[in-house]
Amino acid sequence: MITDKVDAWLTIDEVADLLGISSGKVRRLIDEHILFSYKVEKEPMVPANLIVDGEPLSSIRGTMILLLDLGLSLQDAITWLYEVNDELGTEPISALLAGHKAPVRRAAQGLG
Repeated sequence: MITDKVDAWLTIDEVADLLGISSGKVRRLIDEHILFSYKVEKEPMVPANLIVDGEPLSSIRGTMILLLDLGLSLQDAITWLYEVNDELGTEPISALLAGHKAPVRRAAQGLG
């Protein structure tokens, strides 16, 4: 389960404070797949590692759009990011955080 794989969660308000924007803008970033949220105890939460150097992780949006275009639900796309991928040898989110966007997207294309 993803809640076990994420080290730290942030509320929408905490993300807004970190990014220096309104909560409404954070919700728009989620709607636009620049960030994503997952319900933890019925509250939408954002994995803290999606905020890097005070900005959303830039490779999330394109990766999420690719996964959704391949037919995955939002829930399945988020889950895929946090499960070890044999092709990558790690979780796709870890590879994205390490700057390896292209290999993650190649691995994702193998789902289609």
